[in-house]
Amino acid sequence: MKKTNLTSKDLVKYEANYSEGAFWNKVKKIASRAGVKTVYYALVLYYTLADPSTPAKYKAVITGALGYFILPFDLLPDLLPFSGMADDWAALVAAVAYVTSAITPAIKEKARAKVNSWFGHVEDSSLGDLR
Repeated sequence: MKKTNLTSKDLVKYEANYSEGAFWNKVKKIASRAGVKTVYYALVLYYTLADPSTPAKYKAVITGALGYFILPFDLLPDLLPFSGMADDWAALVAAVAYVTSAITPAIKEKARAKVNSWFGHVEDSSLGDLR
């Protein structure tokens, strides 16, 4: 059984599952079901990964978390109502917690702008603790 309390070491195992194309396909596919906060966290990680100043050890964890996020086969399939995204959400939150010092205001703003372009104007309170 997969843990929902993922650590940075757990996440790095999923690096090979990440690709930029697969990331964008997954986000577009699940955006309305996953909700604003999940999409925002995924985008924050994506833009943090793309930032050249992000340390390599953080990039490995982000790549792992996004690799886990885009896996087509989870313990909790993404199609299950309410619980299907729980393990994906846990991976995103664990990665954000680990790399928080690399997440700049500019990265958050870029992710916020993308979320607003997809969902319309989104209140900051909808973005969770990472705003």
